[in-house]
Amino acid sequence: MSPSQPRTENFPIDDNGRPCKFDDKVRQLMKDSPNIGRAEMEVLRYVADHHPITVRDVADHLAETKGQVRTTALNMLERLRKKGYLARKRQQGVFHYSPRQPRGDLLQGLVRDFVDRALGGSLSPFVAYLTRDARITKEELEELKRLVLQLEQQQKGEKL
Repeated sequence: MSPSQPRTENFPIDDNGRPCKFDDKVRQLMKDSPNIGRAEMEVLRYVADHHPITVRDVADHLAETKGQVRTTALNMLERLRKKGYLARKRQQGVFHYSPRQPRGDLLQGLVRDFVDRALGGSLSPFVAYLTRDARITKEELEELKRLVLQLEQQQKGEKL
């Protein structure tokens, strides 16, 4: 698979490249992890879309899109690994990086962290952004409606 083709499988892997369950220990590690910056977020999304991926692949992408060098790619990948977001596996003397959890879980956790840290746990500013500034496709709007219905049903079930 070439680096430009997104990987279709979404499963967490351990540092040896084996599929693993995303357990509470890793979840806690990510919950306690420091914030990640915008550049790290972009690298994390790129890795999530193209894993397993080498430092060279990420460096090529950063050189093309940002004018950054290989050491920048390596530093970001290693910071993300130490923060618990990435795993790496050595294959034929070269490290390959992959996300520790499926892309959907990763993004959900990052949004949760954003709401907790940046918005003080309140969803109101986020919802206000969605209604005023966000460009939402028909498909995304339908998904939001489905999620609101699901939330309403959960709350009704809790009241019974």
